[in-house]
Amino acid sequence: MGAEHLKEKKVKKYFITGLVILLPLAITISILRFVIDLLTEPFVEMVAHFLDNVHFVQRGVLFLSKQQVLLYSSKILILLFLFLFTLTLGALTRWFFVHTLLRASDKLFQRIPFIGALYNTTRDVLKTFTNTERSAFTQVALVPFPRPGIYAIALISGSPPSSSCSAPLTSVLILTTPNPTTGFLVLVKKEDLIPLDISVEDAIKYIVSCGLLTPKSPTKIQHQ
Repeated sequence: MGAEHLKEKKVKKYFITGLVILLPLAITISILRFVIDLLTEPFVEMVAHFLDNVHFVQRGVLFLSKQQVLLYSSKILILLFLFLFTLTLGALTRWFFVHTLLRASDKLFQRIPFIGALYNTTRDVLKTFTNTERSAFTQVALVPFPRPGIYAIALISGSPPSSSCSAPLTSVLILTTPNPTTGFLVLVKKEDLIPLDISVEDAIKYIVSCGLLTPKSPTKIQHQ
């Protein structure tokens, strides 16, 4: 019995070690696949049809069929084109004429009903996340979620719109595990926040790893 129990513990330890190695890789690949599909999906059928018409490939390669080769080649070409287009667009925006043109189109989009609101929201969010001078999230904290007595790690994003609530509120983002591309935007009273002495990057690592990668400086929770 003792030898069997020891063997079972070793198998369990090996499994957990393998899971720690594979889980971040699997999540990263899943997120990359989601982003690639999001960027290429609107154009992949058109590009694949074009490659097929010019006889880009006659048959499958190795274990890939002809259709799979066309699909993957189309996605690579689309990503390459988007990269070069983005790079060129970024260089052109430094030119005065293009900058003036963009400002004129920016005003035009803002005047279009509904599209203007959507355009402004998307632009402001992108500016916030790509601003190198300040972080999109200021601090990491614990918040009571989904009910008192249960805590979730949250990223503090700032002050919410003014409300009639007497207590000051703070906007926090609670990311889901293990997919951090979704979450909950929650308004929390400042006195209910428990600040954590960890970086935003460490907090995201902890969330994505399902709690396996514990930050070095955990904060003790004082039960009330």
